[in-house]
Amino acid sequence: MSDQKIRFEDGAAYERMMGTWSRLVGIEFLSWLNPRSGLRWVDIGCGNGAFTQLLIDSCAPVEVHGVDPSEGQLAFARARPAARIAEFYQGHAMQLPFPDHRFDAAVMALVIFYVPDPAKGIAEMVRVVAPGGTVAAYIWDIANDGSPTAPIQAEMRAIGHTVPMPPSIDASRMETLRHLWADAGLEAIDTRQIIVERSFADFEDFWTTTLAMPNLGPPIAALASADAKRLKAAVQKRLPVDGRGCIKYSALANAIMGQVPG
Repeated sequence: MSDQKIRFEDGAAYERMMGTWSRLVGIEFLSWLNPRSGLRWVDIGCGNGAFTQLLIDSCAPVEVHGVDPSEGQLAFARARPAARIAEFYQGHAMQLPFPDHRFDAAVMALVIFYVPDPAKGIAEMVRVVAPGGTVAAYIWDIANDGSPTAPIQAEMRAIGHTVPMPPSIDASRMETLRHLWADAGLEAIDTRQIIVERSFADFEDFWTTTLAMPNLGPPIAALASADAKRLKAAVQKRLPVDGRGCIKYSALANAIMGQVPG
């Protein structure tokens, strides 16, 4: 694991790559949560607002607040239609800028393994949610190569290079999520795996889109030319194409929800 920090600052680049993936999972996630309308939500690690917008479009909330450490991402979020309802704040998961019991539901979308102390992040979610409210999250199963970037990361390792990884990879495991939710005192805990598929027009579309990730683009750009060509060819060989040259690739997320004791 690299100790280099992964910084998401470019909202448009995130939208092209991970925003699309997040919505694919988010649709299934929200259907599974099946929340009633009129709730007060907080979206922790809201990034560029991809999930926040989906939440507003799908769940008819009475209010939504998004928190993220990146002002660049928040600027993109504030330019979305969601900003007519949502309010966005700069802040961190381990110290949320809200009073106790402020919300009916707290969610983390593709965030928990970026939190240096996941248990503290969950404790903050529990603190700001009212008794009987919901605390939920979904995250790529990165520990089992379930993320959308897994093919490139695998081939990077094969040629002896590593890419920066989130600080709390173990939190992507379903067993770890269950322990985190139980240790936080949450009740009625439920989990599910969500598999989603995304289509790319061709390999170049997949390659350029995926390299928009800040933990992939810079390390690959720094490779020697021969290594970069070898890497790209190896990744292309891994990915099946259809008769039109399109690539369809699947990724796996782990999802969890629990209820704050009443």
